[in-house]
Amino acid sequence: MCGICGFLQSNGSADKNVLKVMNDQIIHRGPDDEGYYFNGRVGLAARRLSIIDLETGHQPLPSHSKNCWITYNGEVYNFQELREDLISRGYKFRSRSDTEVIVNMYEEFGTEFVKKLRGMFAIGIYDIKNDKLVLARDHIGIKPLHYTIDENSGSLVFGSEIKSILKYPGIKKEINHTGLDLFLSLEYIPAPISIFSGIKKLQAGHILTFQNNKLSIEKYWEVEKRFFSDDPEELKEIFLSLLEESVRMRMISDVPLGAFLSGGIDSSAIVAMMAGISDRNIKTFSIGFEEKSYSELQYSKVISEKFGTDHYTKSLSPDINDLVGFLTDFLDEPLGDFSNFPTYLVSKTAREKVTVALSGDGGDEIFGGYEHYIAQKVAKGIDLSVLRPFHKLFSKTTNLFPPSELKKGFVNRIKRFSEGLENHPDNRHFRWMLFLSAAQKKKLYSKEFLNKNFTGKLKDREPFDKYFDYSRTFDGINQDLYLDLKTYLVDNILVKVDRMSMATSLEARVPLLDYKMVEFAFSLPENLKLRGKTTKYFMKNSLRGLLPDEIIDRRKEGFSIPIKNWLKTDLKDLMMEYLSERRVNDSGLFNYSVIQKMIDEHLNNRQNHAHRLWSLILFNIWREKFLI
Repeated sequence: MCGICGFLQSNGSADKNVLKVMNDQIIHRGPDDEGYYFNGRVGLAARRLSIIDLETGHQPLPSHSKNCWITYNGEVYNFQELREDLISRGYKFRSRSDTEVIVNMYEEFGTEFVKKLRGMFAIGIYDIKNDKLVLARDHIGIKPLHYTIDENSGSLVFGSEIKSILKYPGIKKEINHTGLDLFLSLEYIPAPISIFSGIKKLQAGHILTFQNNKLSIEKYWEVEKRFFSDDPEELKEIFLSLLEESVRMRMISDVPLGAFLSGGIDSSAIVAMMAGISDRNIKTFSIGFEEKSYSELQYSKVISEKFGTDHYTKSLSPDINDLVGFLTDFLDEPLGDFSNFPTYLVSKTAREKVTVALSGDGGDEIFGGYEHYIAQKVAKGIDLSVLRPFHKLFSKTTNLFPPSELKKGFVNRIKRFSEGLENHPDNRHFRWMLFLSAAQKKKLYSKEFLNKNFTGKLKDREPFDKYFDYSRTFDGINQDLYLDLKTYLVDNILVKVDRMSMATSLEARVPLLDYKMVEFAFSLPENLKLRGKTTKYFMKNSLRGLLPDEIIDRRKEGFSIPIKNWLKTDLKDLMMEYLSERRVNDSGLFNYSVIQKMIDEHLNNRQNHAHRLWSLILFNIWREKFLI
């Protein structure tokens, strides 16, 4: 696991020290080693966290002919099979690393090489013979890759993290207002957009080439509707076989390895598979909270005891003010997901014992684990029924519930459902999770910001337009799952896991997001994913007997923190500081009176504005760190 950065200048030459400064920004991604390839116009750099081939895996690394050089972040799990094929074609290897396999795959197959890789990766290859830079990102988007074309020189600059790109001379630090608007709609910023004007994210499953001052981007992989079987038992066997294979591949490591264990079905399934494969006790790691209603430690203990793991736990207290500022250094752009903190702390706990940890992320987005998938299905039924004219009346009625009643889970879910139901069906899938509607943003934004003209449905805006179009190739909630796979999963969940694990120099691997598992999951019809009120029906049914019933049948809890309460207590001073009238007005983006009203309503228990306030706090912290 590494961090990478580099550039290809259109003309002239660069200072090699620029490459060193860029690479130093991501030392946390690879504290074990650093390396450089530089020829005046081209610079490739890598930070290395040693996982496989500890002695000879130094990067950047040349191909067999030395006509190509590679810098690479990730793991390709089928590299041994690919290596044998290349040896049969006459290639000789100087190392045992997957890095050398990848660069020789490019030399043999050109840009088609990326279709043969199975893993998580962000790749930069300089083709000397053709004076071409090639960038590639893995199928699902597990590893990050950003790039920009410098408007002054026409040079292409890239990096695992934006902070490296910002160190290249002449790159402007300007807010992308479209990116900010999307953040305040979604709590994250979907690729290819970033918070910085001019800097983009290479989308998952895409490959970029830069040659003769021309940039070309092509999609090399897409989820396709495939047929595996219509026999439930055979489907179960295929799933368990894929899961075992995916976990086994991700247990290849020359350093200590463990797993995150929340006690949910996804992480529990992975630990169960690891325990069956390994000849020694698996190390597992969990985070709990002082507020018991948010803690899942009792469930992780059940799995730990069943599979005999060496289990390590830590509790997160509300005294996290210093941690807020520390973690924003690793994000580069604002991310409103509350679970950044527990993800960082479980990574930090794991890093004390291991260098690699397997994670259960992805199961909800491909097998249908969220309650809003039920809400979406119910809403579609209402749209087609005689109840449709009454939905606005229903929404207004739920506003009559006092805050004390909203503490009750059922009443709160009804209110959230009614708020989502108010939205146009084209926007509704995202509105179950969104926290600022168009009407709310119209009040919040300053006149100057509103003049940027952020209007229209999400489905008509980049990148959502093409995702909505393609989602129609699937049935029922598979359409919604596809939207989440391409947006929420890759640009929120996977960003969080990558940045927070890398902040501790820990490699996180995600077996459920092997692209072959994803293809299988999307072959399953809607009725095998959502049956009545049961989410993840197929996955739960397939794992029954392997996992205890109390784990399979328990209600899903999000990996989150009690931020709603903490903003009224331990984090109140932080909120008042970063959402002060001076700071808000200084940005010129928002109406302070609207923010002040949200603060008052939240502190006085009249409304729960935790998501909105937290995202605005994080934006102001980010703005002062990166722009001022």
